[in-house]
Amino acid sequence: MTLKRSDNQQRFDDLREEFKNFTFYQQEVTLQDGVLSMTFHFSLDECYHFHPTLTIPARPFYHWDSIPMEHLEVLAFQIGMVELVSYWKIACPKTVVVKPFDLKLCQKKWWRHLYYNGLGEFRYLNGIDCSEKDFLRIESGTDREMKSLNLPLDERTMIPVGGGKDSVVTLEMLRDEMPVIPLIVNPRGATVECVKAAGYTMDDVAVVNRTLDPTMLQLNKEGYLNGHTPFSALLAYVSLLLGFGTRSRYIALSNESSANESTVPGTNINHQYSKSIEFERDFRDYVALHLNGEIQYFSFLRPLNEMQIASFFSRCTAYHEVFRSCNAGSKTDSWCGKCPKCLFTWIILSPFIPRERLTEIFGKDLMADPELKPIFEELNGTSAVKPFECVGTVEEVRACVEAMEGDRTKVEMILRRFNHEHFLPPQFEKLLKDRIYV
Repeated sequence: MTLKRSDNQQRFDDLREEFKNFTFYQQEVTLQDGVLSMTFHFSLDECYHFHPTLTIPARPFYHWDSIPMEHLEVLAFQIGMVELVSYWKIACPKTVVVKPFDLKLCQKKWWRHLYYNGLGEFRYLNGIDCSEKDFLRIESGTDREMKSLNLPLDERTMIPVGGGKDSVVTLEMLRDEMPVIPLIVNPRGATVECVKAAGYTMDDVAVVNRTLDPTMLQLNKEGYLNGHTPFSALLAYVSLLLGFGTRSRYIALSNESSANESTVPGTNINHQYSKSIEFERDFRDYVALHLNGEIQYFSFLRPLNEMQIASFFSRCTAYHEVFRSCNAGSKTDSWCGKCPKCLFTWIILSPFIPRERLTEIFGKDLMADPELKPIFEELNGTSAVKPFECVGTVEEVRACVEAMEGDRTKVEMILRRFNHEHFLPPQFEKLLKDRIYV
């Protein structure tokens, strides 16, 4: 069932009248034989119940037994607060009732801000007009307080690996400099092969298996509201849990400065909101104030742009056959050759990898495909709106096109930049500068 944007506004209003409350009842946490499992219990007005899960297989580097269960529940609760977005958005009821822990007013405001901005693309594409103040309210159904986490941490770095070029660059720069544990959520071909290319076995990798509740998927098919959710915010809280579980002081993401650019010019609608510096700052503040002030969550690549990352990645030849940035082809571990991610990745690598080699990597010459012209116009700023994908800036795309035509002036200019708005600890900043300006 496909709804027009105007129809979706009415659908949004009607569903909010039909369904009054979304309830987060419980996070159920179990630890057995080294396997940490959690199930979340959500309800949409008692009409529909959802039970998504996370399972973390045993590894010798975990210290779950040394973490009190009440602390594990606090960490699982944070994950549940992000996980619920996927289910709440089905009908967008005006009230979210949170029963596991009491939330202070500042925490309620923080979560509402995340939901509103993290669902910016969802609101835009569905044509939903609603202010942040009116979007939802959060009520606490208990007086149980969250306690801060005083847990030991070591000089170790956790690196989430998504199978694309960005996390590969972070992994390559850090793996020989310090103890590193790669993290993969729902392993697939590209993520597994990338960590193997870096010299790790899957026994060296922190793995999280996430399942979605089938009731949600069925309701989506039946015409309830659907759209993009802030997965990177979920990853932030999952990596926080795994950071404490492995006693890793540092959690190094691979979000670049290009992620700060709005998808819809002149607005705060950003497909990459939960990869932006705004979210990173808010998340760090929330963790330091309410959970733990010692663990450090930051994006190692934040000072860089997509072009600088592509330049470094072009020299990481061991990954060229196995990396994948295509969401459409993720289930088959392939480049679909038809989407904005495929075309952008081709374009951003083009100043550094010969066209013939790119054709081998992607399976065809994407710049010679006339069917990709509309996507190309979105990427280069000819169209009013960028693709709702994790792609770089219009300036970078235009510079790459000029380089294809023989003029590398803008490419060289962009390669010399360093964005000082970041949260890298000093030793990481020095390491990045040493590696990127070789």
